[in-house]
Order: sequence, then C-alpha cells, then structure tokens
Amino acid sequence: MVFAAPNEALARAQGVLGGDPPPLDASVAHQVIGIWQRDWGDMRLALHHLRRARDLAARAESADREADVLAALGVALVHAGRTQQGLAALERGVERGSGHTRARVLFRRAYARWVLGHHRAALADVRRAIPVLRQADDVIWTARALTLRATVHLALGAVERAEADFTAAEALWETTGQEHDKADAVESRGLAAFRSGDIPAALRLLDEAEERYAKLGTPTFMLSVRRCEVLMAAGLAPEALAEADAAIAVLDRIGGQSTRKAELLLSAATAARLAGQAHTSIARADMAVRLFAGQRRGWWEAHARLTLIEARVAAGRSSGRLVADTAAVADRLASFGAPAAPLASLLAGRTALDLGWRADAERHLALAAHSRRSGPPLVRMTGWAAQALRARAAGSGRGVLEACRRGLDVLDAHRMTLGASELRARASAQGAELAALAQQASLESGGARRLLVWSERWRATALSTPPTRPPADPELQRGLTAFREIAARAEAARMEARPVPALEREQRRLEREIRSRTLHLRGAAPGGGPRFDAGRLLERLGDGVRLVELAVLDGRVQVLLCGQGRVRRFEAGRPAEAEAEAEHVQAGLRRLAHPGAEGRLAVVEAAGRRLEELLLGPAAAHLGDGPVVVVPPARLHRVPWALLPSLRERVLSVSPSAGSWLRARETVPPAGGRHVLVRGPGLATGGAEVPHLAVRYGGAVVLEHADARVPRVLEELDGAELAHIAAHGTFRADSPLFSSLGMADGPLVVHDLERLERSPYRIILSCCDTARFASVGADELLGLVTALLPLGTAGVVACSAPVNDAAVVPLMLALHRGLGAGLSLAEALRDARAALPDDALHRATGWAFTAFGAA
Repeated sequence: MVFAAPNEALARAQGVLGGDPPPLDASVAHQVIGIWQRDWGDMRLALHHLRRARDLAARAESADREADVLAALGVALVHAGRTQQGLAALERGVERGSGHTRARVLFRRAYARWVLGHHRAALADVRRAIPVLRQADDVIWTARALTLRATVHLALGAVERAEADFTAAEALWETTGQEHDKADAVESRGLAAFRSGDIPAALRLLDEAEERYAKLGTPTFMLSVRRCEVLMAAGLAPEALAEADAAIAVLDRIGGQSTRKAELLLSAATAARLAGQAHTSIARADMAVRLFAGQRRGWWEAHARLTLIEARVAAGRSSGRLVADTAAVADRLASFGAPAAPLASLLAGRTALDLGWRADAERHLALAAHSRRSGPPLVRMTGWAAQALRARAAGSGRGVLEACRRGLDVLDAHRMTLGASELRARASAQGAELAALAQQASLESGGARRLLVWSERWRATALSTPPTRPPADPELQRGLTAFREIAARAEAARMEARPVPALEREQRRLEREIRSRTLHLRGAAPGGGPRFDAGRLLERLGDGVRLVELAVLDGRVQVLLCGQGRVRRFEAGRPAEAEAEAEHVQAGLRRLAHPGAEGRLAVVEAAGRRLEELLLGPAAAHLGDGPVVVVPPARLHRVPWALLPSLRERVLSVSPSAGSWLRARETVPPAGGRHVLVRGPGLATGGAEVPHLAVRYGGAVVLEHADARVPRVLEELDGAELAHIAAHGTFRADSPLFSSLGMADGPLVVHDLERLERSPYRIILSCCDTARFASVGADELLGLVTALLPLGTAGVVACSAPVNDAAVVPLMLALHRGLGAGLSLAEALRDARAALPDDALHRATGWAFTAFGAA
C-alpha cells in the first residue's frame, strides 16, 4: 500500500503503532514508515524506523520478515551513501530469506546494484528473481522486477530488450491498483523513448508521469534527473539546470537521499556546461564526484569525472594531464559498457590534437569513431565528429567533408522526428562542430561555392519545413485561450498601475503548459528535408540580383557574393566588433524615434559606414546596380541593413538562409487574392493607416475593435494574399515563441501562427520589435517573422527597433502605393523610404523596417 497510496499507508502505519501491536505487526508498521521516509522524506528518520523494524522482526522470530526488512534497510543505507553497510544488509537478507521472500530480496539487491552502477550484477539478481515471482503469481513484484530489468537493459544500451520488458510490466500494472508503480512505469517508458532517440515522446511521457506522481503527493527526484537528461538533449540546458537546482534545494530541505543528490548535482553540472556556465559546472561536478566516490558508485563517478573534465576544457584549462585523465575515464566507462565512452574518447582525442600529440589523438579518436555505425543519433554523431577530426589530422579535406556529411545526415534525420520548431532549432547545436569543420575545410580548399553549400547546410534548418501542427488539440487550444485572457487582464492592471504578481504567476504557469504540449509533438516528415542547390540559386538570381551570404570563420566575416552564375569570396572585419556596432545603432534608432534627437543622426550614419566596412568589406564595391539579398548569420540579425551606405538606395531584402530565399522566390500566391487589414488596440495613432488602406483595397476584410480577436484574426489570415497588421509588438527574448501582437482579446503569439494551414503570402507588420529574433542552436532564429516563413509566407515587412508611430503611417501608405503599382515588398519599401520627408525622425523610421523573403 505504501506505493499505491503512500500518504494513506503512512497514516495507517502510524495508527497501528498507536495501539499495542505485537512485534510482527509493529515491524511491518515501522517498515512502512521507513520506506515512506526513505523515498519521500528524511533519510535519518527512515534509517531509525527500518532498524526498529529489523529488531522487532528478530523478536518475532520470523526469518522471512527479517529478510524483508533487511532488504528495505539495505536500499536505504545505499541511498544514504553508506554503500558497504547497505550491501551487507542486503546480503544478510538474501541469506535469511527463502523462496518467494528471497526473490523479493534479490530484486531489491538488484535495484541497489543498479543505483550503484553495478549493472551486470544487477541483471544477474533480477534474472534469478523473476521466475520465482512469476511462479508465486506475485503480479506486483513481477512487474517491478520487469521494470527494473528494463531499466538495467537501458543502462547497458539494450533498448529493444528494455522496451519488451517495459511493455510486459505495463500490462501487469494495468491489473493492479499500484498507482505509484504505474507512474514509475510511465516514467521508465519515457526514459526508453529518449534512449531510442524519440525526444517528443520522452517529454510527453515524463510529463504524464509527473502528473500521476502529483496526484499521489510524492516528490519526483529521479524523474527530475531523467527529465534533465532529455531537456539537455533537446537543447534546453538552462531549463535543465533550473530543474536540477530546484530539486537539490528540496532534497536538502527534507534531508533526503544522498544518492539522488549526487545524481542531481551531475545533471546540474552537465546542464551548466551546456548553458555556457563553465565555472558553475566545475563546482557542481566536483561535488558530484566526491559524493559518488564516497558512495562507492564507480559507474556514476566515472560519468561525473567526464563532466568535470568537459567543464575544465570549456573553462580553458586544457593540459597534457587532462588528456591522460580523460583517457582513463574513457577506459572506465568502456569497462562499464556505458554509451558515454565514445564521448570521453572524442574529448581525449580533441585535446591531444590541440596539444599537437598526433599519435595519441589518433588512438583516442579511432576508439570514438567506432560508435558512428550504431546506437542513438547523438552517439553516432560523436563517432562521425571523431572521424572528421581524424581526417583533418591526416590532411584529408575530402575525408573531413565526407564524415561531416554523414554525421549531419544523422542529425537531419533526428531533427525531423521533432515536431516543435523550437526543438528543431535547438537540436542544430548538436551539429555545430561538424558544420564548423566542414566550413573550415571548404575555406582551406579555396572553393567559394563549396563554402556556400556548407554554410547553408546548417543555417536556418528549422525553417526548411513547417512545424508539426497538433491535430485539433483541445488542451492546447484551451491553454492558449486562458493564456490570452490572463495576459490581457495583467496588461490592463499594469495600465492602471495595479499590482499583478498573481496574474503574472498564472501567466507563467500557462506558458509552461503550452510550451510543454508543443514540445510533445513528433515530426511527420521523413528524411532530412530539402537540400540546398547552389546551381538553382544562381539560376534564380540571374545576372541582375546579388545574394550576399555572410559566414563567420577564423574570427572574420567571410562574404560570399552570389550572382552572374558564380560565387566569390571576400574577407571583411571581426564579427564581435560588428555586433557591438549594431547595438550602438539600435540605441541610436531608439533615440531618433523621439523628436528632438536630430543630433544623433550623424552618429548613426557614421555607425552605418563602419558596419559596412566590418560586414561587407571589399565586397561592397562588387554589388552591381541591381537588387541585393542579404543572408546574415544569426548573431548579426540585429543589423539594420538599409543603413549601410551601399545598400541604402537599392532594392534590399533579408533572408535567414539562401535556401529559404529560394523557397520564398518559388512560392506561388494563393488563389482568390484576399486582403486582410487588422488594427489592434492601444496604438498611439490608432493604426491610422488602416482606414486609408481599407479604401485602397475596396473588398478587404477589416478587423478592428471587438472584431480584432485572435480566433477571428487567425481565421482570416489563413490563406490570405496580403495581410497588414497594425498592433503593438512584443518580443520575448526569454521565450521567443511567446513574442506577440496585441489583439482585442490579448496577445497573438507565435504558437498561434504555427497553427495556420497557410500563412499570408505577403504580410506587413507595422509595429515595433516584430523583426527581432532569439538566436538559438547553431545558426537558427526564433521569432514572429521566422514562424511565418515555413508556412507559406513569401515576404514580410517588419521592424527591428522601436519607431515613432506617427512616422510609420506615411511610410506604410507609401509602401502600399508601391504594392498597388505591382512592385515587390523590397521595391515598395525602397521607394517608400525615398518618399518620406528628409528629416532624422522619418529617415530612422525607414531604416528600422526590413523586407524579408522574396515576394
């Protein structure tokens, strides 16, 4: 009962002890309290009650009762870090027990051995227990044993065997009322899904398990360890670090299991390193190593040592001693059959290469490269990275490119199993090293076209296909509606200067729920998505259009100028300097959005000239007279490209990648030609351009006031030829898919846009901050504009800085005049800038808007 209804079992046990029970009954009651405290409470109290239960069992002269208590005590001692005492208690339990009871004790010794990382010994014990439990028709303990055997199989990399055991255990659980064990089975299936590479299913199952545990009122420390692992694989390291640290705090507060604390510290250390917090990672990993060593948990200690070494390398502490230490850890992990062994060998080889130790590097990299042929996607990626480094050390550029191609193919296929655009974008970080190695090899070979192909290979991949849409998910719909209502109430309260902490807490809770549901989506597209074709790009560009793709290599901006049937490479300035200059420009544009800041104009224009030197360099003199498409890396997305002198007077558009520009260029407008005009609340000008545009586009759908509600707006946007939205834009750097446009009933967020069957062919967002993005993954962008491009939108006009609302109105009217004359968005925006008054306010407004895509 302690696992089926733990709190009720605790109360019943305390009730038994409140009377005057005989030793046998008192032993059971103390054991129940001990198990409850062991798994969900104070470990000191757990040991006290379990020792009392053992003594009472001895007084009752029941060998089986004593064996059962010794098993529970042994597990508690192991969790408390007293490994030798725990194993001794379990050994004594095996000796004292007989038949059915002995099988239960063997199961618990197997569990303790699994906790300690003694996987093969654990497998031997559980294999001895299962036939006896089955013969006794002990459904609950048979199911537990099958679940444990499956978990041990996972630790040894035998995913198919694990899944078979999980399936068999789940069938048995359905015949029982053991709710905690059922939740544990769901959690374990989540772990199996993750080990087989299915991250959306893993997140969904772990969330389901958490809901089940919450109903029982039990803490979930092991679940936190597992979810951290999945979150990190999904590229969500900051979330994993926050979860691990929060669980550690709870564990410390209740005096819980030392073993779980060590595991959570390891999760936190790994997450901190992936989040770029090397010194935090070192501190957490060092604590984990010491705890695991004290607990005599060699398997875990080896993993913690690997994480500690990785953190030290990330902090710039490479040395010859580190190579030896990493190689020793790799050998230890290999002796355990741990899937992390190739990763340790790769790290040893990479560090040896950096030190110039070619022979050592080859030995370690060859070991790591064995993993490229089999295993989960990220393990195979490790193998291909090792193979690429081997080829590079041998001077084989062709070998580097082949290994990088094979490795990125693995990751492409993995990404396409992810339905959420956020996960696809973040997963690309896993291929950053391979993409960089291929780009470097291409640069060294001198082939500009090859460098273009490899720059495209891992740029804006999340935009190559639309995100998976949930099939009329009512829970997601309800969550979005509730979020919108709460966000609108919070905004109204802020406008009235009323405190909103409760509303903000509820808004954050709803955001977590919505995000969680979208991360559960599986991708539907097979393979790795469409491949970039440089020849097709050059054919589409023709002789008149130039496409400028910027790549960052060797600490410099490499400018790839495409057009007239060829690709040329130029070298420009340092990207860090360009990023700093772009931030200065953004600050200047913010000032120029207000009257009286005319003196800043010359400073902003000078910064534009400096940006051109840093970003285009000598390529600026070879742009010709025709239109220009700029493809910047994600880290330079804040540059207002129209400010650069050589781009200021020409037809200019921006694209996240050359491939996405090609797709936009080849997108066919929808039939029907429907125009939609939307005016949100609270604008300083009231969206003054919208009434004029309603006259210009006689039959347009106009949504304003109470009609400008999110469900109606989405309905009309779906499949429109042109949409113009005048509404407040809010960019969320902390959660870019909650960047929004303000509607009458609350914010319209990126998650809403991703539910469109087809977004408008052309869309104009005449509001601040709609062209701001969050840079994630390897070279990916998340935001309002990037949500629209994979869904059928061929062109967007949006704004990257705060602007003066009044100055926006004439710009928008002039832009639509150009569209009415048959111009593209980029052409119309160029002419609209020229039509504005020649003062600082209007010039800054024009520079802040950008045309994206090719429509």
